Amino acid sequence: MIRSALIAILVSLFSAAFTPAAVAEDEVYTGRFSSTAVQGYDTVAYFTEGEPVKGSADFATEYRGATWRFSSQENLDLFLADPDAYAPQYGGYCAWAVAQDKTAKGDARHWHITDGKLYLNFNRNINEKWLADRDTFIEQADGNWPTVLE
Repeated sequence: MIRSALIAILVSLFSAAFTPAAVAEDEVYTGRFSSTAVQGYDTVAYFTEGEPVKGSADFATEYRGATWRFSSQENLDLFLADPDAYAPQYGGYCAWAVAQDKTAKGDARHWHITDGKLYLNFNRNINEKWLADRDTFIEQADGNWPTVLE
């Protein structure tokens, strides 16, 4: 009887230790095994070059718990002067998913700038959905952010 009780206690402790708890998402999407925002792309380049450009570890900074990389010192300096102007909306999570009150990875290659703000989406198809009714989706996503992370 004591042995059975001891086994039950050990099983319970073991299960509790390895059962995933509900964990809030990070404020900035970095992927499962990384701490790098926007998959290492230079967020300033979307605005200055009109396309995604890979950043370099030589031009990096920490912001909101993530590492942000840039393709040049000039772009890093622009980001440091006003990070919220260049950081993607919704922490780089898929903007369409946030509009649906969910989270999904934002892909740096599927993006759009609307009213001076950068939005990332999961893939090309989702980005096309986003563009078809972006004003409505932005309104919905703005209403869901940041509580969608909880």
